[in-house]
Amino acid sequence: MKVRNNCEIRLREGGRMYLEELLNDIQLENEQLECKSRLNREDVLGWLKSIAGFANASGGDFYIGVEDKSNKLIGFERTEADNERNYFNNQVNEHLVPRPQMKVSFLRYESKGTERFIIRIQIPESAIKPVILKYKGVPSIFMRRDGFTNGATYEEIIEMGVKSKNTQYDVLISDKRYEAANFTVLREFYASRNDGKTLTDKALRSMGFYNEEGFLANGAVLFGDDYQEKKTEVQCSVFSGFTKGSERIVTINRYHGNLISVINSVMEFVTQRMNHSIIKLENTRKNIDAYPQRALFEGVINAVAHRDYFLDGTQIQVDMFKDRLEISSPGSFYRGEKLGKTYDLSGIISKRRNELIASVLVSCNVMEAAGTGFDKIIEEYAGQDETHRPYIFSTSDHFTLVLPDLTYLEGVGDSSVPVLTFAPVPNGTAYDDKVLSFCYYQARRVSEIAEYLGLSDSTYLRKQVLGNLEENQYLERSKIARANYFKTNPDMVMRE
Repeated sequence: MKVRNNCEIRLREGGRMYLEELLNDIQLENEQLECKSRLNREDVLGWLKSIAGFANASGGDFYIGVEDKSNKLIGFERTEADNERNYFNNQVNEHLVPRPQMKVSFLRYESKGTERFIIRIQIPESAIKPVILKYKGVPSIFMRRDGFTNGATYEEIIEMGVKSKNTQYDVLISDKRYEAANFTVLREFYASRNDGKTLTDKALRSMGFYNEEGFLANGAVLFGDDYQEKKTEVQCSVFSGFTKGSERIVTINRYHGNLISVINSVMEFVTQRMNHSIIKLENTRKNIDAYPQRALFEGVINAVAHRDYFLDGTQIQVDMFKDRLEISSPGSFYRGEKLGKTYDLSGIISKRRNELIASVLVSCNVMEAAGTGFDKIIEEYAGQDETHRPYIFSTSDHFTLVLPDLTYLEGVGDSSVPVLTFAPVPNGTAYDDKVLSFCYYQARRVSEIAEYLGLSDSTYLRKQVLGNLEENQYLERSKIARANYFKTNPDMVMRE
């Protein structure tokens, strides 16, 4: 639809004006058009479901200040229009997940010599589906069909999920335009890592930083000097002991803003608070940091690069304990293998969740073009004993990198093996109890299980013991590189 005469036309003397007179090729209300004279504060669900329905279908236009059915212009004064727009945005942000990509604009006209405005919301088909409407604690999924919005069918919900499962948050286009002057922090960071070279507009454009129309991708918005929203939030905490639940919290700092500033703030927080010690090596003395700088930096960069930015209300957690540092990022490894706890960092296979963010960080020489960068962490901890080995823990909603404190001589001890109760395993063996307890807190390789049991890595262990436990769903198996890992299914056992 094209707006006529730059959205400015005058009302005929004594007449009424209709939406058709503002726009070319207007159609009556259908599956891609809906009008409201005002947003009903008493029935928010009634109009919010239309927005969700448009986003879940093929998109559409939603007009505020236009009488329903007749398309007669009601309009707003300038201040009223701005207030109505803000109310709309607030309700959408609160109730729709993920927030649909929308363009909100004002169409101006004159009525009896007074300027009036209607609000136009253009809602494209959402790349991430389904868009869920959460109202009064109840989630619902709506679909637009034939001019009406109704609940989505089971088949429609399945189809939405299939279409959107590989979409990445950072490459979706935002409604913000690229302005070179708004990326000074990123350019300074790039120059500092590239011998003073300039990050050009052409280089950014080639990465998909902004499109041909000049609109930024979502990931690019996070690098803006003026970005102050919570998508990038990190919480840094220092605990006096070994756990969160039973120990005093010494410090909590929260950071958000553009990604580069957040990365620098986290590095500064940990560096200023971590321990240092001096060790003697023959006739020399060597300063030891609790966490090697390169390993720490790699951990922070990976958390930022692989974070799931679709998960609103979450944050990266950086927790310092007496014996270790934990860096937890929202979202499990993207399309990677299922992990419990593993020391085999070099064997982890994970695809990039955020292609654009990763590309920018690669161009700044702070992230490898291929791989996860965990090899550098392993190198920094090379030669350390078993209690000072870094490891990864991944669940369905977050992944955590653990860096042992090299100045804490006792190292990070394994959690004690729990005592479990469970129903007898069909065709079970005398080793079932030990295996399930040993694999309860973390996934274990077959060789680790064999060593713990004092057995050889034999066909008997693999088939009669582990295979039988897996067949009866007491163990869950995953594969990392070429190694099989086994972890106890918590639904089949109970801790005493």
